[in-house]
Amino acid sequence: MTYTLYNRPGSGGFACEAAFELAGQPYELISLDSKPSTPIPEDFKTINPWGQVPTLITPDGTMVTETGAILIYIAGKWPGPQTGPEPWTDAHATLMRWCVFLSANLYEGILRFAFTDRYTTDPNGHRALLEAQAARNQQAFELLEAELADTPFLLGDTMSVADVYMAMLYSWHRERENLPRCTALTHAVAGHPVVAPVWQRNFASRQRTDWGNP
Repeated sequence: MTYTLYNRPGSGGFACEAAFELAGQPYELISLDSKPSTPIPEDFKTINPWGQVPTLITPDGTMVTETGAILIYIAGKWPGPQTGPEPWTDAHATLMRWCVFLSANLYEGILRFAFTDRYTTDPNGHRALLEAQAARNQQAFELLEAELADTPFLLGDTMSVADVYMAMLYSWHRERENLPRCTALTHAVAGHPVVAPVWQRNFASRQRTDWGNP
């Protein structure tokens, strides 16, 4: 048996696809016939009762959900110069920090724009919710911008799966003039020779910026 990754083109499973490619590990990709920012088909709940992608099924049948958790799993199982440091080192702790930070503070925040009804029952409150969330997302990226002041990537001079995750989310946030380091990191990830084909397959027709070609 092999690893099976469920995703839909243009969704968060991109980062997991890229992580498998960076690890040099085989996996089966099952793409749902479903567009980002729309509900996942109800029948997918027979695979994942929460009805979300990405969803990873390991060879022994274990289900792993949440992009950050899948990335930490891949980096820990196959550590290396393109995925991440050895598990339970201080550097690995930094990778976990950023993967969880991105999940809690940015991925969930960006979802508020696509699925506003999940986060307020007041239709008159949508504008205020989105304005507040846009400001909060910007604050999170400003923190990451400061973190990148001395190094090109979150863990230093070498790219990891945390950077792949951040680049995906920043591309959804869209380029900001006051975030040049976040922009540079995203171009570097999108242009990485291993990641670029996965990026193009997921995002080339869906984003206005030609990431990977600054």
